[in-house]
Amino acid sequence: MDSFTRNGMTFDVTDAGPADGPVVILLHGFPQDRTAWDQVTPLLNEAGLRTLAPDQRGYSPRATPRGRSAYVVPELVRDVEALIDASGAERVHLVGHDWGGGVAWAARSALADRLWAVTVLSTPHTAAMLKTPSQWPHSAYMLGFQVPWVAERAVQRTLPGLYISGGVAKEQALHYAERFKDPASLTGPLNWYRAMLSKTAKTPRGPKSQVPTTYLWGSRDPFLGRAAAERTAEFVSGDYEFREIDAQHWLPETNPQDVVDAITRVPAP
Repeated sequence: MDSFTRNGMTFDVTDAGPADGPVVILLHGFPQDRTAWDQVTPLLNEAGLRTLAPDQRGYSPRATPRGRSAYVVPELVRDVEALIDASGAERVHLVGHDWGGGVAWAARSALADRLWAVTVLSTPHTAAMLKTPSQWPHSAYMLGFQVPWVAERAVQRTLPGLYISGGVAKEQALHYAERFKDPASLTGPLNWYRAMLSKTAKTPRGPKSQVPTTYLWGSRDPFLGRAAAERTAEFVSGDYEFREIDAQHWLPETNPQDVVDAITRVPAP
């Protein structure tokens, strides 16, 4: 498959690996796209896993609705559910980095019966972020992201230096810079942050999830601090492992083998 649809929107997808292999869904973060996983997917495919990496809502040209209310977390989770349905798999291993990690945490509860494992990269559990005051200064930039057009231009000017300073290879950094060279192309991605203040932003929760979960965090991450990372264990029940590595934020691009090791910790059913 090279795309899937939901509510009249079409999401672009990179589908790789054995067609009959256990399915791993890879959710990118901000401001990235599905190519963030280009060094990870071959390693997972070699291990017999089928990988599906979508350009998410606001990133896929045919799935970029207007208005911040279209980007609340429940909608992002339903996009994942639609991709699972389109994949033909009963259950998948859901992997998310950065904002994709936030979606993965929410889906771990809301879609527990569709997941055989979850791996989150960089992003602490949402409750840990909210309840850890030392994390708030790290996240202060999110307030600036609320200002339309000003934020788009400010973020666009940081590229590609944002990635290169974090260890991302120059070629990949230039790809992202080209992808977001028009400030308007960042409105959809920034709406993920703007939707956080929406009254409909709360994610529906099912029973307490027991989905096996691995959390991989870089000890030099400038955006997501140690206290919230370590506190995440308080909000996760069942089989859970926290892995700390000597790395910064952009783990799929800079530490693909560590990412694959974290994903394959839980064997496919």
